[in-house]
Amino acid sequence: MPEQSPSGRFVWYELVTTDPQAAQSFYTDVVGWSTVPFENAEVPYTMWMNGEAPVGGVMELPKEARDHDTPPHWIAYVEVDDVDASAKKAGKLGGTILVEPRDIPNVGRFAILQDPQGAAIAIHKSDQEMAANGEPQVGQFSWHELATTDHEAAFDFYSELFGWNETGAVDMGEMGTYQMYGPGDLMLGGMFNKSSDMPGPPAWLYYTRVENIDQTLEKVRQNGGQVLNGPMEVPGGDMIAQCMDPQGAMFALHAKTGG
Repeated sequence: MPEQSPSGRFVWYELVTTDPQAAQSFYTDVVGWSTVPFENAEVPYTMWMNGEAPVGGVMELPKEARDHDTPPHWIAYVEVDDVDASAKKAGKLGGTILVEPRDIPNVGRFAILQDPQGAAIAIHKSDQEMAANGEPQVGQFSWHELATTDHEAAFDFYSELFGWNETGAVDMGEMGTYQMYGPGDLMLGGMFNKSSDMPGPPAWLYYTRVENIDQTLEKVRQNGGQVLNGPMEVPGGDMIAQCMDPQGAMFALHAKTGG
């Protein structure tokens, strides 16, 4: 049944950074992840582990990316039924293929795309049967937010590409509309038009669920990161904050009400 399919869901989160070892020390203390080297990788690659379950990976920012002044960043992978067909469709919808479809032996196939407004996102098809995500737990990614220049056009692109629906909206007054989205009636995150004082190009920001927002932000500071915004309460009572790690990658935190 559609609600049990992982297609259109975020399934992997990758940090590409200038200092993977330092990043591992930072996030293991801040979020509570452990790490496990990924064997037989073409380049050194380490997986983030939340308990016994892998949630993503970390690798060094390639030289060609540094040469183009690409900063350290997180990128997420969305599961699709056919990577090649989805990449081709993204191009027809006005997107750009940054990394052509390719295989990871014994893992799956992936490609990296850029949406028409300029935000990067990856697509993936696993070699193994994947279960659909349940309610995000502590240590898992719980919200996926796109700050862009035209959230309506961005939603049209992702809706066509991943089958996402509008799952709700919040009127932010002068800041415009915060559009929630997801497959079926599942809410994965939100999209909004970035304000003129928000630096950088359109980009995705990923929220990790933590137990206590204040204690986690103290760890961010103690480990050399920056708290850029928050903590702040969002509709429903949950707490969030946006941060930057010591290498310059943006990330965000989310704590459920009472947790």
